[in-house]
Amino acid sequence: MNATIEPIVGRYARLEFQGRPHRVYFEEAGQGVPLLCLHTAGSDGRQFRALMNDAEITRDFRVICFDMPWHGKSSPPAGWQEEEYQLSTASYTDLVMTLARALGIARPVVMGCSIGGRIVLHLALKHGQELRGVIGLQSSGRVNPYYDLSWLHRPDMNGEVPAAICSGLMAPHSPAAERWETLWHYMQGGPGVFAGDLHFYAVEGSFEDQLPGIDTKQCPVYMLTGEYDYSCSPDLSQAAADKIAGAQFTIMKQLGHFPMSENPERFRGYLLPVLQAFLQRERR
Repeated sequence: MNATIEPIVGRYARLEFQGRPHRVYFEEAGQGVPLLCLHTAGSDGRQFRALMNDAEITRDFRVICFDMPWHGKSSPPAGWQEEEYQLSTASYTDLVMTLARALGIARPVVMGCSIGGRIVLHLALKHGQELRGVIGLQSSGRVNPYYDLSWLHRPDMNGEVPAAICSGLMAPHSPAAERWETLWHYMQGGPGVFAGDLHFYAVEGSFEDQLPGIDTKQCPVYMLTGEYDYSCSPDLSQAAADKIAGAQFTIMKQLGHFPMSENPERFRGYLLPVLQAFLQRERR
């Protein structure tokens, strides 16, 4: 019996980031308009596996997903054992733009979920002229912390704790296999990485007051939020969208915090019209 080979190609990029050498793992599939995808806190690029295997998407889009340093197949930089990992707005923004430039990705559409959904709004504000637009999945200008982050970095806790926190954020309609694969990725996270990501997401502060500065004529903003997400709720996403003139916001029925991985088939029904809008803009 012959194996089925997926069209996804994975490679490593060696680059300088914040004065230190890094080896960053990324995968890609397809051709056309670059679509740069950003994974959620504590996970990695495997969350976008379905997009990279979707021939209807990869026919017109070069889908690129990377594992942030400390995540997935991207190891921490040398000397990591002497420091505490904490993601910040400045470091996250710099990482995305540094990688895009290093890989020669010209004016990508950037799509991110959760922490990625937050940072795409920062990118639209600060680097909108270098982007074709952004797609924010579970995007908001702030979140309401609902658990103690210190529980996520303790020697007597393992990867099942982040997975347990994330399990309730998915819709009950999502297929069991996809739900559990999403949680499996969380069970494999490095110590303190999930907590370090959530420093950016939940601690660093509100971004709401800056949202009106985003120019959607220069950088279109699309926001898609699952109705079952109580971390970045539809109300929080709506409040953010209301502050961005021209932003397009949709609540995704029967989806939660991880739409691209918990129920890829249902998610594509919401994503395809957005991607078509970018293609029409390209043709004009």
